[in-house]
Amino acid sequence: MIHPENILIVRTDRIGDVVLSIPMAEIVKKKYPQCRITYLIRDYTRALLEGNSFIDEVLIADEFEGKILFKKNLNKIKANTFDTCIVVNPTFKIALMLYFARIKNRIGTGYRWYSVLFNQKVFEHRKYGDKHELEFNINLLSKLGIQASEAPEEIQFHLKIDDKSSEKLNSKLSEKESSSENKIIIIHPGSGGSSVDLPKEKLIELTKMLASLEKVSIIITGSESEYELCKDFEVSDNVINLSGKLNLSLLKSLINKASIFISNSTGPLHIAAALGVHVIGFFPKIPACSQKRWGPYTEKKSIFVPSIDCSNCTRKQCEKLNCMNSIDIGKVFDETKSILKIL
Repeated sequence: MIHPENILIVRTDRIGDVVLSIPMAEIVKKKYPQCRITYLIRDYTRALLEGNSFIDEVLIADEFEGKILFKKNLNKIKANTFDTCIVVNPTFKIALMLYFARIKNRIGTGYRWYSVLFNQKVFEHRKYGDKHELEFNINLLSKLGIQASEAPEEIQFHLKIDDKSSEKLNSKLSEKESSSENKIIIIHPGSGGSSVDLPKEKLIELTKMLASLEKVSIIITGSESEYELCKDFEVSDNVINLSGKLNLSLLKSLINKASIFISNSTGPLHIAAALGVHVIGFFPKIPACSQKRWGPYTEKKSIFVPSIDCSNCTRKQCEKLNCMNSIDIGKVFDETKSILKIL
């Protein structure tokens, strides 16, 4: 069994992926309190790990035009003399980099053609979606003698909201004349394209319904590249479009103020769940994209899936049958109102 002293956890992909790997740090620290834990991530996800007391250091991967640079990152990793690394999202470049960094214990999947570069292999296929992504991540810790049963019953994400971001966000909301007494519902229309989404027209229909409610502010969020998409959701004076106007720290602050967060399968949905905000999500039945694998990891959730009865669902079949269009927006609206009443 490995007894780590200096671990590198590698998660150089997107927002939701990073969120679902954060609890690994606390679990390792509780088993090995003296172990130093470092995360290697992309710069745009940095705000997710800020202020986390279980993470000793964050390394930002050097990139050029969105591509991870091999030599620069290799030198950065070698300088830290890690004895163990856990590759949560494997790529050939990352696996080769860690091999050449001569890290003694390299933990990763046993099911890739380049898995020979890992000397501590975990044999689990994620594509079948038979458990949650977070649970797959925790299972990688088995090589450290940590079993899934040792994970805390209530998983904590320890996302921190800094005062400076909160003040800046409040200023932005004041500029938009958003009443501080209103409950905030965030609608996040965009996604990274990794799943099949609810049709835009259905989400706009829901936005119109919600905009008619009293003492509620509807805020649309999205990246700068999603601005045109989000503009289509400006269906009422009660809708505020903040797409392209929030960095990740400000988005965290906004989500933390919200009563409900509504979206397809996307990273900010996992931020909302991690912050304890009630989430409403739309998921297909495709195993690799399903709520079972990628749903928000929280009890405060309402998940809607296609009403079409299908088996062995694939992305091609889902898009051909337009399965997501079978979700009843009237039921989503009723569920949202019920949550608001409880809150």
